[in-house]
Amino acid sequence: MPPPSETQDPHEAIVATWRAESARLVGALTRMTRDVALAEDLAQDALVAALEQWPATGIPGNPGAWLMTTAKRRGIDHFRRAEVHRRKVAELEHAHGGREPQMPDLDAQVDHIEDDVLRLIFLSCHPSLTPDSRAALTLRLVGGLTTAEIARSFLVTESTMGQRISRAKRTLITTRAEFELPTGADRTKRLDDVMAVIYLIFTEGYAATSGADWMRPALAQEGIRLARMLTALAPGDPEVLGLLALLEIQGSRMPARLDDDGLPVLLEAQDRTRWDQLLIRRGLGALRAAELLAARRRPVGRYFLQASIAAQHARATRAGDTDWRRIATLYDVLAAAAPGPVVEVNRAVAHGRAFDPDAGLAVLAAVSADALGDSPLIPGVYGDLLERAGRHTEAAEAFRTAAARTRNEGERSILLRRADAASP
Repeated sequence: MPPPSETQDPHEAIVATWRAESARLVGALTRMTRDVALAEDLAQDALVAALEQWPATGIPGNPGAWLMTTAKRRGIDHFRRAEVHRRKVAELEHAHGGREPQMPDLDAQVDHIEDDVLRLIFLSCHPSLTPDSRAALTLRLVGGLTTAEIARSFLVTESTMGQRISRAKRTLITTRAEFELPTGADRTKRLDDVMAVIYLIFTEGYAATSGADWMRPALAQEGIRLARMLTALAPGDPEVLGLLALLEIQGSRMPARLDDDGLPVLLEAQDRTRWDQLLIRRGLGALRAAELLAARRRPVGRYFLQASIAAQHARATRAGDTDWRRIATLYDVLAAAAPGPVVEVNRAVAHGRAFDPDAGLAVLAAVSADALGDSPLIPGVYGDLLERAGRHTEAAEAFRTAAARTRNEGERSILLRRADAASP
């Protein structure tokens, strides 16, 4: 991160430094201590020390290095006090040539430190953890969010989220999860798990499953930040680039997804001049980089294809300019590459726009009514296609069914509005 300015507020500097450096800090400490819970405690101790000292002594020239040095000193003190961990003291002191720890220049050890961050991401998304626990631990350890911030994002109490994170850490200890980078086929599988967690975090922010707000922008932005971090760590993977492209292109629409009264606005009714053009350019740039890698026969998958679909919307200056036939073709490819009910429902929408509502209804008819449990997605799309087919009474009924299923008040409001509009 850039050096602090002389006029910068110490508290702002601490917050900015923590967000930028916490993953590197916890990752390096986990490598040294082989204990992720202890590593986080040491990092938190360093953060508290900064809060106590920087307002009085000023912001250090290299804030991240200051935190790392302080945390390492606390770690050495911890092991010195614990007789049973004297071997760990030797390991930590050996890393500094037997001298009092001096923090090396972080920039001179970028490769080593970035490996620590990647190890931490893989550890946070360990297969022994549930998807919800992976998301919470990733936001905590890699994203640097507080337990309270994560709890607010997922609409649970702070104590509940704290227990979830604590259980996840205990699970890692119980299963003896290794703080090492996986290789070969295991790396590919684990990288898929990491991308799934980042996508889950973004999606919950972009289209919240429950609560009063249709979106939680801070959570979506955190998903984008994590995707950028992963891209920096795995720049030659077209799927990672595809994930980043997808999140940035979709994220560009957030300013237009609510009207001036705070009511949800669907994609085709959005004012596209409100879309974030910088995010679109970044997303399309990431997609172009992924396409170049794909041209060299690097394998691609669902995120690359979804980003290609999102790009079709981003390139259309008006809803009427959207190349729905191209989107329908891409969904056909996606359905073959990553089959599933959500893909089929979205494919039904694409076919309904590209050809006619009956074509979309035919695709949707092949999806079991209970394929997504009590999700509002299937009846919501069914209502949309029925409305376009002129079957308004049936459409209104489908919209009301979807409204009864959703746990999000914003989504419920738009479904009920559509039900009222479709009613004869």
